[in-house]
Amino acid sequence: QVQLVESGGGLVQPGGSLNLSCTASGNIFSINLMAWYRQAPGKQREFVALFTKGGTTNYAGSVKGRFTISRDNAENTSLLQMTSLKPEDTAVYYCNTVSHGINYWGKGTLVTVSS
Repeated sequence: QVQLVESGGGLVQPGGSLNLSCTASGNIFSINLMAWYRQAPGKQREFVALFTKGGTTNYAGSVKGRFTISRDNAENTSLLQMTSLKPEDTAVYYCNTVSHGINYWGKGTLVTVSS
């Protein structure tokens, strides 16, 4: 099993920046990718960004050029750097990984973009 814990959410003004962190524990050696998803109020959960063990990254079109995903292997941590934030980025952000075909999710961290 894998456990994921997110941190770093909060309130930020439009145009501001925020960094999210996700720390994985448990059977981390089977992890081939780590990803971020988000769910805005009244909407379905949507993909934000991912990176693979091989170093490939992928982003949703709505965040490309503004968000950067990276991994700190020594700390088993996924980082999501968010810049030029917009009110429509407001959502609960979830960390995700897949291990042995099983999806694992963190509990989420709330990001609110508002003046």
